[in-house]
Amino acid sequence: MANRGGSDPRLAVVTGASGHVGANLVRGLLGHGCSVRALIHSQTRAIDGLPVQVVRADVLDRASLVSAFAGADCIYHLAARVSAGWAPAAVVRDINVAGTENVVEACVAAGVRRLVHFSSVQALVPGPVAVDEDCRLVEARDGRGAYDFAKAEAERLVVTAAHRLDAVIVNPTAVIGPFDFQPSPMGEVLFSLSHGRLPALVADAECDFVDVRDVVSAALAAAEQGRRGERYLLSGARLSLVELARLWARVTSRPAPRFAVSMGLARLAAPFAAAWARLSGRRPLFTSESLRVLRNQRPVDRRKAESELAYQPRPIEETLRDTYFWWQEQGMA
Repeated sequence: MANRGGSDPRLAVVTGASGHVGANLVRGLLGHGCSVRALIHSQTRAIDGLPVQVVRADVLDRASLVSAFAGADCIYHLAARVSAGWAPAAVVRDINVAGTENVVEACVAAGVRRLVHFSSVQALVPGPVAVDEDCRLVEARDGRGAYDFAKAEAERLVVTAAHRLDAVIVNPTAVIGPFDFQPSPMGEVLFSLSHGRLPALVADAECDFVDVRDVVSAALAAAEQGRRGERYLLSGARLSLVELARLWARVTSRPAPRFAVSMGLARLAAPFAAAWARLSGRRPLFTSESLRVLRNQRPVDRRKAESELAYQPRPIEETLRDTYFWWQEQGMA
């Protein structure tokens, strides 16, 4: 990493370091010989034992970020609140939008060389055929969920600050893979599949799944090669939920759900599933919002990332196999 303004040319700061992508990114940075300052809000399990500087910080506290960013060359902003209708909209907006604004201002104040901002393909309005970098950001009039709109607003903040801050944006699809300690929403779906907690699947639902390690590789490349103010879409394999369950069943040697219901029936059941999840104290495996996302999926064009970041996602079978092997090592299988 290049040096500028007295910063450490090898010091990277990761917000949201205890999350799924964060845990993999910290390991990726260490593998590239970087010093890492890991910002966490509460849990440290995902990075326990790693040779990193752990700093407790809150993206809603700008002063704590300015201090945490001091001397850093590159900031990787991952801290976010992912939600498909299970978290209050105000919380989703505060962490994703106000938190990003604080990160941007703290980067400027600390004089960091570059910000790599992690967004999502859900921040974009799909075109008639596919999603690409030229698609517009979600607006309030689009009637999308709180998470989609918040991620779009966060991107706008980063782009607006382009004259003051050298920033690049990456937009992954649905992330799966190892080192998923909490677990993530998709990790929870796989966990439920392997433990027989999903009696049925949605037949006519598709999604694009990307390996978390491929997202990390692209983010590391974006830090050095990405063009200022640009976004890069990071997709993997487009599968139906039925196809994903069958591939997962081969890896785990546990049967996939035998039944698949229509999207219409799933949408009728979604409010009851959400109510049951609240009573049991768990995050719902599907909601009306998550079904809307699955219903409106378009192919994701990753050619720009391939061309400029040498992005090459691995086969989904390898991702699932490595995920399950990691689960076995952790005693989660």
